[in-house]
Amino acid sequence: MPGIDECLLEVMRLPGARGASVVDWTSGLALGTIGESPNGDHEATAAETAEVARMTAEQPAFAHLAGEAEGGRQSDAPNTPVEDVIVTTHDGYHMLRFVETAFDSSVFLHLWLDRSEGNLALARLRLGELAERLVLA
Repeated sequence: MPGIDECLLEVMRLPGARGASVVDWTSGLALGTIGESPNGDHEATAAETAEVARMTAEQPAFAHLAGEAEGGRQSDAPNTPVEDVIVTTHDGYHMLRFVETAFDSSVFLHLWLDRSEGNLALARLRLGELAERLVLA
C-alpha cells in the first residue's frame, strides 16, 4: 500500500504524465506534488483543481448524495459520489480522481497528462487502482 510519495512516483510512470499531485479539496492544499505544473506553481494548481473538485463533488446533479438511495434508504455509496473528473484541453488532460478515506474523503489525485503521448483510458484505470491503495498518514 503506497503512501503519497510512492503513489506519485507510480503515477509519473504513466505514458504522457507531465505532473501529478495529491490535494485536499476542502483546503486546496497540495499534500504532495511531482513533475511539472500547468501554470508553473504547484500550490496555485492545487487550489484551482480543488475548486473544480469541490464544485463537482458537492453537486447533487452528478450523483445521489452519499448515503442516500432510491426511496430514502441508506446505501453503501462512497462518501464522495463522484469517482473522477476529466478536463480536456487542446494539449492535455487533467484527471481528478477522488480517494476514499476513513475520515472525510476530501482528497483527490490530480494527473496532468500530455494529450499526444498519454493514454486516457489507461491513466483512468491506473489512477483508480492507486486511489484504492493509497495510504494517507
